[in-house]
Amino acid sequence: MKKNPFPRHSLLGGLALGAFEILLFLKVPIVREFFYLLAWWPYIILVDGMVYRYSGWSLIKERPSAFFWLLPWSVSFWLVFELMNLRLGNWHYIGLPANPWIRWPGYALAFATVLPGIFETYLLLNAMGAFRRLRIRWFHHIEPRSGVSMAIGLLFLILPLAWPRYFFPLVWGGLFLILDPLNCRLGGSSLLRDLKSAIPGRILNLLLAGLICGFLWEFWNYWATSKWIYTVPWVGNIKLFEMPVLGFLGFPPFAMECYAMYQFLVISNVVPAWDPYSEPEDAQTGRRRGDHLKFPGFSKRYKVLQMACHIPFWLICFHLMDHHTVLSFR
Repeated sequence: MKKNPFPRHSLLGGLALGAFEILLFLKVPIVREFFYLLAWWPYIILVDGMVYRYSGWSLIKERPSAFFWLLPWSVSFWLVFELMNLRLGNWHYIGLPANPWIRWPGYALAFATVLPGIFETYLLLNAMGAFRRLRIRWFHHIEPRSGVSMAIGLLFLILPLAWPRYFFPLVWGGLFLILDPLNCRLGGSSLLRDLKSAIPGRILNLLLAGLICGFLWEFWNYWATSKWIYTVPWVGNIKLFEMPVLGFLGFPPFAMECYAMYQFLVISNVVPAWDPYSEPEDAQTGRRRGDHLKFPGFSKRYKVLQMACHIPFWLICFHLMDHHTVLSFR
């Protein structure tokens, strides 16, 4: 596999991540308090450069507009789960900054890393060729457009909200079962269609990316002073970092949910496409570089309108989190 040189931004990301790790273990107070942000942004930049090294294509370098729009939607996507957690009560935050002028921008900057973190990790696994040649023909009976899947997905969302103590794990999968068949019906990218076609590479890379990011979320959260903790029924006694061990099973389907949610926006021409692996390989080169991606020409007015919709939603959710999900301030 031919390798390209690391971009400069990736080298800076790697150096920053290493420096913040050292400062964390030296117990520098401001680094410990904001370590989540100080770890995840350099990680995203570092991994983007690694994607370029293995594939010659980088989301930040080649498609900066697509990367930018991941950020506000990442905040809004995660806040959907924060709203669900108001009913579930599965996690809480402790030790957050008492000043809302610091805390609320911190929420936005932290939640903005969710989609880029998962998607850049997914792109890296694809660029390295993980599962590229794997073919599994066990799922030929799957109907990607199935209304049955969408009905099950809806049930997965209703049951946890009705009886959170017993059905809370179903939250991490319901939106995927609703949106992936819908994406297929609309002619867009579908992971279930990949399974039916015996090409499971994308879905396996997403599952693995979710698990990798989940481990890093919990590992870096554990050492921070501003952090989250879990209050999960039934499985909360045996933990790895702050997370009950069985809770790590939720990260892989969460990655698929994020992918299906964002692909629905792409199909709807709300955001630019970002995934160069959402189309078949080129018959001659055997590679996918993202050259096929089509980017709608968003007007400035349309961009402002999008942000005008995001920000009020964020402010409402931040207020609710402060009153129901945050247990302590510093």
